[in-house]
Amino acid sequence: MNRRASKIFRRNGRPQAGSRLVDLVEGLEHADGLDRATRAISGAVRAALPKGPVKDALHGVPTGHPAHPPLTDLPMGAWMSAAVLDLLPGTRRASQVLIGVGLAGAVPTALTGLADWSALHREQQRVGLVHAMGTVSATLLYGASLVARLRGRDGLGRGLGFAGLSALLTGGYLGGHLAFRQAAGASHADQVAHLVPLGWHDLCQFDELPDGWPVHRRLGYISLFVLRSGDDVHVLADRCSHLAGPLHQGRIVTDDEAELCVVCPWHGSTFRVADGSVVHGPATGRQPSFETRVLESGTVQVRPVP
Repeated sequence: MNRRASKIFRRNGRPQAGSRLVDLVEGLEHADGLDRATRAISGAVRAALPKGPVKDALHGVPTGHPAHPPLTDLPMGAWMSAAVLDLLPGTRRASQVLIGVGLAGAVPTALTGLADWSALHREQQRVGLVHAMGTVSATLLYGASLVARLRGRDGLGRGLGFAGLSALLTGGYLGGHLAFRQAAGASHADQVAHLVPLGWHDLCQFDELPDGWPVHRRLGYISLFVLRSGDDVHVLADRCSHLAGPLHQGRIVTDDEAELCVVCPWHGSTFRVADGSVVHGPATGRQPSFETRVLESGTVQVRPVP
């Protein structure tokens, strides 16, 4: 926009097209009319996916990153490639193969997305529901497109394919809003390395800590989860990496190896208190942890684990 156009824009006070699009999508975050559907669907998903290895795999716990975003590349890439080939002569068979590949890839993509969506907060779920409606519509349209092509109705198949591409791009835009504006899938734990200087820091007195009961302490700008277990003190960043839930309000449990763990009170992510590693999702990112020591004076000191 040049300087003169910028002045006209400010004088008229009219939003740009891009701004109107953002306003529309942000409006979905507050569309409480979607809440009945989101509650029903997310409740059914949580009931069908109890805590365990299947649920963890769908979230991406074994890989340390959410599984859904990279899986979207397969159907989106295949279907967008098919759309390009549909504009070229002699590519009928290749387009059919790409659409079939996209349909096959849509299944694990949808399952991982559904698992992640069921553990989001309300505003994210509202946007995510419309995102899913777009991608499901794209899948159905591409399915119908493949059927039409296999029956020799290539013109109809191409038309359905381009309609599916429109739905796919709409759903993809909303998915980008979820990931980059609402930070679904990103780590919400405090970035300890940027906020806490290296070296040891006084935290509190050892006698102030109740044995076996987590408490909240602060170290500068950082909120900390602190658990005393006998003579040991375990310290993690308090904001859960999934959606910033307060870990100090969570339950203390033991895992299959009898290691102490904390369960986030918001969505049930489970972390080992010794090192912050993820035991169960939906969190996939390790919780930042601290080394601890107790001085002869009884002062508990901490320093970030590199």
